[in-house]
Order: sequence, then C-alpha cells, then structure tokens
Amino acid sequence: MLKAVILIGGPQKGTRFRPLSFEVPKPLFPVAGVPMLQHHIEACAKVPNMKEVLLVGFYQPNEELNRFLSCAQQEFKISIRYLQEYAALGTGGGIYHFRDQILSGGPEAFFIMNADVCSEFPLPGMLEFQKEHGDTHCFVILGTTANRKQSLNYGCIVENQQTSEVLHYVEKPSTFVSDIINCGIYLFTPDIFQHIGAVFQKNQQEMLLEEQSNGWHRAEVIRLEQDIFTALAGQGKLFVYKTDRFWSQIKSAGSAIYASRLYLNQYHKTHPERLATNSEGKPTISGNVYIHPTANIDPTAVVSGYTVSNFLGVCITVLFYYRPSFIPPTPRLLSVGWDSTIGKWARVEGTPSDPNPNDPYAKIDSETLFRDGKLTPSITILGCNVNIPSEVIILNSIVLPHKDLNRSFKNQIIL
Repeated sequence: MLKAVILIGGPQKGTRFRPLSFEVPKPLFPVAGVPMLQHHIEACAKVPNMKEVLLVGFYQPNEELNRFLSCAQQEFKISIRYLQEYAALGTGGGIYHFRDQILSGGPEAFFIMNADVCSEFPLPGMLEFQKEHGDTHCFVILGTTANRKQSLNYGCIVENQQTSEVLHYVEKPSTFVSDIINCGIYLFTPDIFQHIGAVFQKNQQEMLLEEQSNGWHRAEVIRLEQDIFTALAGQGKLFVYKTDRFWSQIKSAGSAIYASRLYLNQYHKTHPERLATNSEGKPTISGNVYIHPTANIDPTAVVSGYTVSNFLGVCITVLFYYRPSFIPPTPRLLSVGWDSTIGKWARVEGTPSDPNPNDPYAKIDSETLFRDGKLTPSITILGCNVNIPSEVIILNSIVLPHKDLNRSFKNQIIL
C-alpha cells in the first residue's frame, strides 16, 4: 500500500503569483488547462497500489478547494483529503504533525511532493530504484541536473556515482557544490518519522533552554531540506534518483507559462483531447494549444502555442484564457486575468523569463519582484476585471484587479 502527500503551502506563500492568486489559491492556479495540483494527483493515481492522496497546508478550507477535491476524487477514483496545519510548520513539520494520518492503514512507503513544481513525475521509476538498491528502508530524492550558476538557487546533492547515495546535501549554497539539484519530490518509508522526531525533540530542548513561551510552536517548524537531508547525507540511508525528463519550479506567473508549455508538449501522448484542433469558423491552430471553452478569440486569429496572430501580423501571447475575457485580434500580451478586456490596437507586452535555450541544463530563473530598487522586467500581468482601452501600451507592468486604465504604462505596479 502506498500514499502520497502534496505540500500546498498557504496564503502568505506564492506572493509572486499576485495579482492572479487574489482570485484563486496558487495550488489551484491553472497550468496547461487544469489546476496545478491536478497534474500531481493524476501522476499519483497512475501508481499501482496508491490508496490515498493527502494535501497538507495552511489554507483555510474554502468552496473552491472543496469543489476541486470532490471533482478530483470522482475523476481519479482515489481518496483525496486536505489536512490543515494550524500554522506554517515547514516541509518536515507539516508531515510530522499529521504522521498518524499518513501512517493510517500501514503504508509501506509514501511520496512527498511540493505543489509548485511541474514534472513528468517518474514515481514508478523511483519505486523501482528503491527496490534495486535492496533496502526498502532507504529514502529517495528526485534529482536533476542544472548549470553551475543556477544550481546555487536549489538544494545541491553530492552523490556517490556508483551507488547514487547522497554523500552531502546543501540547501542553496553560497558557492558551487554540485550540479545535481533537488526536485522537491521524495519517496519515504515510515522510518523517516524517527529522524524528524529526533529533530523535533532537539528543537523542544533548545526552546526550553531559551525559556520561550512559544517553544512548542517553534519546535514543530522543521525543514526537510536543511534539518533532515543534511543530517542523513553520508549515512547510507539517502539516495538520489536522477531524471533527464522535464522539470521546473512554478514560482511566478512567468514560470507558469513555461510549465504550461512543458505539459502541452506531453499532451499528444497523455491528453490529446485537451489540445485544440482546427475546425471551420474557429481560429487556426498551429502547434500544441489549449483553449478554454469560455475563451473568446477572433476567428481570423492563428494560435500557435500560446502565440496568437491575425492576418495583420500582430501577436498575442496569453497565459490563460479562463472565464469570459474578450481579446480582439489586434493586441499583443503576455498574461491576462479573468473578465478582462483589451481594446483594439492596444499592446500589452512583457519580458519572457524562459531558460536559456542553448543550455540543456538551464532552469527558469525565479526573479525577485524588485532588483536594484526597480521593478524586475517580467511578463505583464493583468488582474481580473481590468479594462485596457484602445491604442495604449502596457509594458512590463503588474495591474491589480478592477482597474480601468486610460493611458500607457511602463515598468509599473498599478494599484
């Protein structure tokens, strides 16, 4: 029997998704046409003997989350439950807090997955890898290769090249350690809770020595990466399963565009029914395209990937079409929210943040909102119910919801 736990965080996380995350929690943000979490759950449901998927986070239960859980259970025919933390407990503290729920039914192993990653999720391969190493009590990290510079932004793994044992682990090092990085997907056995429990007890003792009134709360904040993996490295219990298939973090709206492209490229094999096709009276489709049924696209448009162009040669690159948003055949944009309207001959443009196409190991950069006191050039994001008039330019800007703009803007946050 197997289980899976997806760590979904909470409302103060995912701030780089704003203003789009004002309308929908980040884990339910649509990527390639479906909520981000659905890709994880679908991968888990395909694993033989998978009995339950648990979501752990500190979002308040709401109608949208409940509706998603209900629909996902019906579609994938698997138990899916949400376990709410009383506070942010970290990647290790959350699963330790709910260890009884995870261990209920006696699973022999369970997956831990961060919600904000996109991947082919090679879960069966990780299970087979664990068996091949002859120790069902070992723990497995999914790893991939990054370039030297970008590896500093991730957890870095030094492995034994013959056995794949993790010899050394450093989270976001200040100097180069290894080009193998942590993908945020793990395979654990119940034994992991002994190691997390030891950290919890250590934290408790330290808090008591400091005579902190909130020591219990602080003791439960445990990070798998810094507190557990660093200690387990070199003990013969932690191994890395490397994948050369696609993987990326989803930290911002720009990275969601890239993640959508990665998933769309897989839809020919996994979900051909989600890809748009050519039909009379509809936009011309070229390449891998997902168009939401409520999208209103001019029939003269040519849709290629997320690029839409009409006979005048004007391009539109759209993050997602969801709920009725009207986009005429002339503007150019990079990210549009719900219920928004773009005027004729308007230009809504931004700076893509795709990885370097000439570097096979390049990953997407997770830029901060500001750099050197200025707004970092990125894709333009329109919140919901934003009205852009005709013949204006919106460049590298973030527009909060419910705005009626009357002029052009460049490199601004429009409050």
